[in-house]
Amino acid sequence: MKFCSRCGATVSLEIPQGDDRERAVCRECGEIHYQNPRVIVGCLPVHENRILLCRRAIEPRHGFWTLPAGFMENGESTAEGAARETWEEAAAQAEDLALYRLFDIPQINQIYVFYRCGIADGEFGVGSESLESQLFDEADIPWGELAFPVVKVLLEEYFEDRKTATFPIRQSVIRHPRR
Repeated sequence: MKFCSRCGATVSLEIPQGDDRERAVCRECGEIHYQNPRVIVGCLPVHENRILLCRRAIEPRHGFWTLPAGFMENGESTAEGAARETWEEAAAQAEDLALYRLFDIPQINQIYVFYRCGIADGEFGVGSESLESQLFDEADIPWGELAFPVVKVLLEEYFEDRKTATFPIRQSVIRHPRR
């Protein structure tokens, strides 16, 4: 951030009084700009034991397969955001959402929240951010064409959990080596 969103003046990085980390502070109006992690919400939609995946029509990872997910919007719950993203990307109405997976990825300032869900009437299609969507049996998942590591981890865990029909809520931190 270079300019204050309140008055337009240049900001500088400094540690405000009573704080313990650098923030963008406006020297003109005194506004402190807090930059917090982005929350990505999504679903693991299941219909007749098959997983609904979408082929991305946007960057990053254009053309690769992923679960329907995206940035949470102000004014919605994580479940509402996950259902919205499922509709936007796969034209599928998510139902019976159950919290399933949390990933913290500190170096890119993101938090991922995924819900397991069904697909109302088994109907789905293609949203504006997808090239196509498709239901996959476990054996047919395009493992080498998955867009993001968290999707691979989530799918592997889901297929293991499905063997016992026990779906615990998991949380983990993914740390990549600093470059």
